[in-house]
Amino acid sequence: MSKKDKTTHVSETPATQWLRAHKVEFTEHPYEYLEHGGTEHSALSLGLDEHTVVKTLVMQDQDAKPLIVLMHGDCKVSTKNLARQIGAKSVEPCKPEVANRHSGFLVGGTSPFGTKKQMPVFIEESILELPRIAINGGRRGFLVQLSPQVCVDVLGAVPVHCALAE
Repeated sequence: MSKKDKTTHVSETPATQWLRAHKVEFTEHPYEYLEHGGTEHSALSLGLDEHTVVKTLVMQDQDAKPLIVLMHGDCKVSTKNLARQIGAKSVEPCKPEVANRHSGFLVGGTSPFGTKKQMPVFIEESILELPRIAINGGRRGFLVQLSPQVCVDVLGAVPVHCALAE
């Protein structure tokens, strides 16, 4: 590894700072961001299976308490199943400006790592069966690859079953 490789990072974000502070091994994967391209575009750009690209969704319960849901890129969240499993009456996505305020990231660049506000994190349990996942690294057009177990071990994500095929 050259000297440059050790000191130069694609992007220093609150998410990558958090990952480094927690000694998490990850690789950086920048790509050309496309507005409304979603995980389909990032997977295609990076040559990944969209099922292994994990989206970070900021949602809220009936009391407007925020929470994060980590879901396969090619699936939707069953808010009904999620609410039942976490003991909430209902769960719905936050409006983009509210999600930005809670996370400190722009929608499209939301990472579960290094959020501005501490929020409970829930992870679709089948994600934990994957050897590696690609997840947002804290800015648009930037994914990091790591072991999904990091989400449980270091982030404290609670496994749930709430995936719906798109």
